[in-house]
Amino acid sequence: MAVPVSQAWTVATYVLKQKIKGRKRFPLVTMLEPLFRCNLACAGCGKIQYPAHILKQELSPEECFRAVEESGTPMVSIPGGEPLLHPQIDKIVEGLVARKKYVYMCTNALLLKEKLHLFKPSKYLSFSVHLDGQREHHDFSVCREGGYDIALEGIKAAIAAGFRVTTNTTLFDGADPNSVRAFFDELMEVGVEGMMVAPGYTYEKAPDQKHFLGRARSRRLFRSILSNRKKTWKFNASPMYMEFLMGKREFACTPWGMPAYSVFGWQKPCYLLQDGYADTFQELIDTTDWSNYGTESGNPKCANCMVHSGYEASGVYYTFGSLHGLIDTAMAVFFDKYEDRGALDLLNEPVKPVHSFNPLIQIETKVNVVEQQGTTA
Repeated sequence: MAVPVSQAWTVATYVLKQKIKGRKRFPLVTMLEPLFRCNLACAGCGKIQYPAHILKQELSPEECFRAVEESGTPMVSIPGGEPLLHPQIDKIVEGLVARKKYVYMCTNALLLKEKLHLFKPSKYLSFSVHLDGQREHHDFSVCREGGYDIALEGIKAAIAAGFRVTTNTTLFDGADPNSVRAFFDELMEVGVEGMMVAPGYTYEKAPDQKHFLGRARSRRLFRSILSNRKKTWKFNASPMYMEFLMGKREFACTPWGMPAYSVFGWQKPCYLLQDGYADTFQELIDTTDWSNYGTESGNPKCANCMVHSGYEASGVYYTFGSLHGLIDTAMAVFFDKYEDRGALDLLNEPVKPVHSFNPLIQIETKVNVVEQQGTTA
């Protein structure tokens, strides 16, 4: 199992309690962004495109605790930016662990090895390391040579120190499914607890807008990657969400499932779109017109989205929404090998290297500016 039994039980009982209470919309994971600063300038991410005065801002530990207590979720994901640049990130994590929240500390791991001493191993804490594939592809994706090797050193050091370590991988147009599958093997050999993989979302602020996948191409890519999977692979994701990526299931987006809180407040409607902010979590739920979002809404911003922050919770809600959903999930976990001859044929098709068109650029100037801000803030 890719997560501790205690975590799986906590999440299951939480969801069932919300169902019993008759709550129509309830969150599963709080996406807590304590800052937007980063020591990378990935071409597919729009976070560090904020002006300098915003990049210097950060949430205090007390603001973080208040937001998590407001939402009441059993799990907290701490993305960014790069959270390890926050001068009090150890206090934030310590406080959340003390509250028995299952924390996924997202990081590109460039600073993980040197910051590891700030944290204590716990079943409530997992470092979720951003790796976008094998060495060449990852370095190209994050626009920094040597990034993969540094991240791998951080992963090995964290595992050796007794920490839980998972990975999250974002795939873009031109991804080689055979390389991704080989990448899964590499992560399992290192000792990673579980892997999460999803297609990239078209951030409006992202420097590169030409490598994002449409829905049809996403399903084709994930069918080839996730079918005929190896027994050794362990995933840190809902089996139903993964079947959604493969085109085996249709789910409606549940943007309230992973609400995002940052220096601006609660982001409407989700982690990916910025259509205003709310001061409190209840205000977010009550004042957001949820019918305007999701593929079925016709909103062009949602047309190609299949990202976990919108659909992972949908898969979990399906699992615990009925006996049928529970059985489907159990069958997927214990029996389905996802054998698919057609998917094997897809693996034999030539892949046009992403490097051969619309090349990305290593944004050295921006990275240096952000790193300087991180040291002076």
